[in-house]
Amino acid sequence: MKKFFEFDQLGTNYRTEFLAGLTTFLSMAYILFVNPNTLAAEGTGMDRDAVFAATALAAAIATLIMALYAKYPIALAPGMGLNAFFAYSVVLGEGIPWETALSAVLVSGLIFVVLSLSGIREKIINAIPPTLKLAVGAGIGLFIAFIGFQNAGIIVGYDATLVALGDFTHGPTLLAIFGLIVTVILITLKIHGGIFYGMVITSIVGIIFGLIDMPTAIVSGAPDLSPTFGQAFMNLGDLFNWQMVTIVLTFLFVDFFDTAGTLVAVAEKAGLMKDNKLPRAGKALMADSSATVIGATLGTSTTTAYVESATGVSVGGRSGFTSLITAGFFLLALFFSPLLNVVTEAVTAPALIIVGIMMASTLKEIDWDVFEIAVPAFFTVIMMPLAYSIADGIAIGFIFYPITMVATGKAKKVSPIMWFLFVVFILYFVFLA
Repeated sequence: MKKFFEFDQLGTNYRTEFLAGLTTFLSMAYILFVNPNTLAAEGTGMDRDAVFAATALAAAIATLIMALYAKYPIALAPGMGLNAFFAYSVVLGEGIPWETALSAVLVSGLIFVVLSLSGIREKIINAIPPTLKLAVGAGIGLFIAFIGFQNAGIIVGYDATLVALGDFTHGPTLLAIFGLIVTVILITLKIHGGIFYGMVITSIVGIIFGLIDMPTAIVSGAPDLSPTFGQAFMNLGDLFNWQMVTIVLTFLFVDFFDTAGTLVAVAEKAGLMKDNKLPRAGKALMADSSATVIGATLGTSTTTAYVESATGVSVGGRSGFTSLITAGFFLLALFFSPLLNVVTEAVTAPALIIVGIMMASTLKEIDWDVFEIAVPAFFTVIMMPLAYSIADGIAIGFIFYPITMVATGKAKKVSPIMWFLFVVFILYFVFLA
């Protein structure tokens, strides 16, 4: 085992790798409860217990592939942002059945696999302007945070102004505010797993004050996966229209760019980059792309690499053995589904807000002084929460980029891929109307 994971070359050992794997798991464990609550939100029709099982299994299997195939200390799980896009934009916003939405995730994963097997992936990454990549990440952050504020009751609908502050005397809202404050303090103190610990503390306080029912059990058998398993293959024929093409592209783009950024960020922190290049990058991308296919098959939205893996790296994780340990904990988590009833929207809302804050940090890297760059970036960021759709935000930003480039005499900087997307997104809005 030590030889397989190259412990001696990487200067690590079993104890360090185990602690790193545990740290990574605790930093990511919130997704076990946030993902089912998001995908099985009222109106989507998804089975929450089945989504919990799919989340745990997808994370375990995908992380295991990363451990044994790519040998990186990087864990994977259903991604934040794309799960919100799946539930609130695609299923609830556009009225698309969740089964069809899973088919879109599956196809995006299969395309990602093809791109990972070819050299096309680098061309696509280079074709999208860095500013728009940054804007997409920040916009998703604002979108997630907005959903968190809504779920908490901090922001509510109001006819005169569309939105307004909620009732801060309402018990669940007060509980969510308490959870947000606690989580902010934990993260500020740089406590690994701060989001997860914040959810635990908030749940306990909610039970003490009678806002959350005491769980009837803590451990049970693994939930039934049959309500979601294999559904992604049943509606592939429904994807042949402009609306679904755009949705597939959105799943693909966000996963593609998020993965590339996460892999580089974690590898740099671990000191694994060589000559500014990521060794075994193809294997890492293949592990990530296959994770999306596996997750969709099981019954969850896009499964992708988690930047929280950097917490495990920070305590010494350097090899795939770290990921092996994390995968083991996700498998163990399968038997704790009764705790789903304790983790209410008031408990998960702070996690959404905190993740939103973290994702919005990319705003600082956008060159706001260059107007032709600032315009498409701004529209990408602002339209995601305002239109309540990640796809609409991406579409509007990608439409305005060629326009501002042509207007400033920089048409040659617009790649053929961006012109192709320009046409696709215009047709998307035409047919959507």
